[in-house]
Amino acid sequence: MNTLWPGLDLPKVVEFSWETSRMARAIAAHDWAATPLGPIDGWPVSLVSAVKGMLYQPHPSSMFWGPDLTMLYNDAYAPILGAKEEGALGRPLALVWSDVWEDVKPLVRRTLSGEGTLSHEMRLIMRRNGYDEETFFTFTYSPLFDDLGRVAGFVNLTMDVTEHVESRRAQQVMQAELLHRIRNILTVTSTVVSATLRNASSLPEARDRVAARIMALSKAQGLMTELGDRAEIGDVARQSISAHIDDWSRVDLSGPQLALSSQQAVGLSLALYELATNAAKYGALSQSGGRISINWQHDLSGRFRFAWAESGGPQVAPTARRSGFGSQLTNLIVPAYFEGHGATRYAPEGLQYRLEGQLAG
Repeated sequence: MNTLWPGLDLPKVVEFSWETSRMARAIAAHDWAATPLGPIDGWPVSLVSAVKGMLYQPHPSSMFWGPDLTMLYNDAYAPILGAKEEGALGRPLALVWSDVWEDVKPLVRRTLSGEGTLSHEMRLIMRRNGYDEETFFTFTYSPLFDDLGRVAGFVNLTMDVTEHVESRRAQQVMQAELLHRIRNILTVTSTVVSATLRNASSLPEARDRVAARIMALSKAQGLMTELGDRAEIGDVARQSISAHIDDWSRVDLSGPQLALSSQQAVGLSLALYELATNAAKYGALSQSGGRISINWQHDLSGRFRFAWAESGGPQVAPTARRSGFGSQLTNLIVPAYFEGHGATRYAPEGLQYRLEGQLAG
């Protein structure tokens, strides 16, 4: 029966054993005579008590004692050492953790001066497995006192929070990207609505055009939601004109596989929707024999070229030039996404559109 705490009904007094864990056995078997601590049988009571308390600590814990700050640690701390663990027991702190010594040295100095320290998510570049790795640790340093009450070392309780910090970073990046996309969507939507209203001849026409263009923008954003931060240009083209195509044999799509950034995909999608809408009303798609050719290229210099050409539709009159929002979108607004230029040519055989620029990295 445990008579020290009778109110807790403990079965017996717990006695320490050097067989309690892997590191307890390693410490018991280590040649301490070859270190400044000397043989384990001659250790002061304060050191033995500190070691025993550390070994029973469930959290990763290490301690450093004596003039060289000789290192001891528990089982939970071993994974933090990585490949450094081989030979770490009984070595000086500055040698074991030479890669971060200059970072923690001010904290060690404060602790050995009798002041406990707490570090929250401290960034440390460790080389514990043969390569540099960015790590983050939350840890405390607390002074340890010898039998005469003097500071003789310190104990370190630590927690590796690298995964937590990296997860939070990823969330922050996602939030920033979401905010960026929302701002871009609002900007494009505002431009579409304002320009459509400005160029419409009546409220019903404005209503229909705004609704159609907002739907096109919605489809473009939906495509990016499905495909992620980048979209293959062929997928963008097919999705953008699908509402106007009754027979895909009338459409020739050709070009290499190219990934567009989210913003370039949205811009190109809007241009394609405008071109397809125009073709369905006035051009090649307004007649059964009409055809559309969509081609893109990307040369070694990084130059991107995109072409839309109609044929087999009504003959285009020389006076067919338009200056409404659709033309502004294809010739001015969309090319800005590609840091390039766009041009529309009203050839007799059908409308032709060219876009040149650069793909976003």
